[in-house]
Amino acid sequence: MNGTELLVSVIVPNYNYARTLALCLRAAQAQTYRPLEILVVDDCSTDDSAEVARSLGATVVSTPHNSGVAAARNLGAEHARGDVLVFVDSDVAIHPDAVSRAVHLLAADASLGAVTGDYDPEPLIDDGPVERYRNFHQYYWLEAAEGYLTDFVPTAILAVPARVFAEVGPFNPVLRDTEGAEYGRRLGRRYRMLLTSAVRGRHDNDDTLGTVLRKVFHRTRLHVPFFLHRERLGQVATTSQSGGCLAALASVLGLLAAVLLWPAGLAVPVLFFLLWLRGDRRMYAAARRYRGLPFAALVVALHYVVTLATAAGLAVGLVQWLTSATFRRLYDPAPAGSPVPTP
Repeated sequence: MNGTELLVSVIVPNYNYARTLALCLRAAQAQTYRPLEILVVDDCSTDDSAEVARSLGATVVSTPHNSGVAAARNLGAEHARGDVLVFVDSDVAIHPDAVSRAVHLLAADASLGAVTGDYDPEPLIDDGPVERYRNFHQYYWLEAAEGYLTDFVPTAILAVPARVFAEVGPFNPVLRDTEGAEYGRRLGRRYRMLLTSAVRGRHDNDDTLGTVLRKVFHRTRLHVPFFLHRERLGQVATTSQSGGCLAALASVLGLLAAVLLWPAGLAVPVLFFLLWLRGDRRMYAAARRYRGLPFAALVVALHYVVTLATAAGLAVGLVQWLTSATFRRLYDPAPAGSPVPTP
């Protein structure tokens, strides 16, 4: 495929993101690549998102009822005319060369079925320390994961040839928060998938700790069946995240030993906390280089709490996996047209 002649459809799923939608669409309009069309799929927003999109000249289609980001992307793909579909979340403003770089990577390699991008460490709209931590954390781990992916694919900036999307099939609309896991597994069985920092955007992340913890817990819980499939089971216990969750949880439980065996028992939670700290030491060093020691200390503190929320999500998800056959089959491919129970 010739990357200089392809029509690109930028598809923006949106639900109540009027605050960032204008920034997202202006960034899409500022792309150096042409020809290009921009479609906004409004998922029954209750704010003025649709009016914002129309005022900027974007084509707007609407879901019949609030259905989630996966269903919104699928509806956008149905209306798109492009040879390449570039999905961009409505809280992301992509760099001016993002579409051009993605299209040319796809055009240069017929075995490549998707190109997915990274975030800048700076938030799109800076709303405080929690958002700065969250943006930096996601930036750091996406950059660390750069290269060819085996299954899970980030979907906030995702370019897929239209022919590949038609062949692989749409996103699973039941998986409102974890659709990238199932879609990446399905896509990765036929094509290579590339995560690259050459395709970038600036993300407006959650800015309150309660929202971050709720989402981390919920998404971790829903990812448990994905990570406990047979082909991944051996990887789970060896990941740094799993080890970090165990160490963080042990440091909290070790407080009981500190109380019962004071003062010698204090060594137990301290030891496990240090083990947890060591696991992500490279990220903390990167945070210090990025914004200095106070920011690194902030990252340590917030990441510790987020790790505990991750551990709680893993524990609850594991219980559900052990007790619910429906939950275990959450990521299994379903026959076309058959309903899949909501977890």
